[in-house]
Amino acid sequence: MKQLMDSTVAVVGLGLMGASLGGALRGKCARVVGVARRAEVVETALARGFVDEGTTDLIAGVRDADVVVLSTPVRVIVQQLAEIAPHLRPGCVVMDLGSTKTEIVAAMDRLLPAPIQPLGAHPMCGKETSGIEVAEVTLYQGRTFILTPLARTTPETLALGVALAEAVGAKPLVLEADRQDYLVGTVSHLPYLLACALVATADVTTSKDPAVWKIVAGGFRDTSRVAGSDVQMMLDILMTNQAHVLDAVKVFDQQLQALARMVEAGDENGLRAALTAIRNTRKEMFP
Repeated sequence: MKQLMDSTVAVVGLGLMGASLGGALRGKCARVVGVARRAEVVETALARGFVDEGTTDLIAGVRDADVVVLSTPVRVIVQQLAEIAPHLRPGCVVMDLGSTKTEIVAAMDRLLPAPIQPLGAHPMCGKETSGIEVAEVTLYQGRTFILTPLARTTPETLALGVALAEAVGAKPLVLEADRQDYLVGTVSHLPYLLACALVATADVTTSKDPAVWKIVAGGFRDTSRVAGSDVQMMLDILMTNQAHVLDAVKVFDQQLQALARMVEAGDENGLRAALTAIRNTRKEMFP
């Protein structure tokens, strides 16, 4: 297996994540080939220096690659694995940047022939904005880059994934696929649903009063920020992590109802103790 510096890396999908990855990898691998559905996206990637070469032909883009990184919505990744599998060179490493991992690694194991090495990945650096227009080569710096190897993933392949993560300035973290889905179901996917519910609640309760837009402050804007995320991307995430997301929703509802009962009862002491404990927990998370 080639080292990263000697490898041709094909990045399929040149949105925020893919274009940023390609730009961050340039000069740290032999060549970055970008693949996108639309010619204008390829042209933008070339013009902004995110890739060395670009194409709208998926098979042509991956055929000679040593590493293929699929940076498309989760269910599209599964479809693309089937499309590219017969055309990959022996020993090629196939990675992805999907936000859920269980379905993807299962598809990798099922669809990729034995000479191809699979490695799931999920960088924790998404934004509520999407598209190549907001891509930046510093996107991955200092961010956790989750790697989810399969049973058939060799130590050399995992080492290459670690090298790729470190090359773009990220911090690699190796997790089992289901464990990663359980964790992000609470800390990433649940917040999206909560933000959407918050916006919907504000719309139902206050949108008819024009004064509301004069008093909206940073707290509402920050808390609701991720509700602006790409809907199709989030649909794919929620539909491929249903069990973990729903479990997190149930626990959240229990916590919210407990706080609401204290408010309803006028239990100021109990509420102060609960809110203080929560505040201290958040301080420990974000010192």
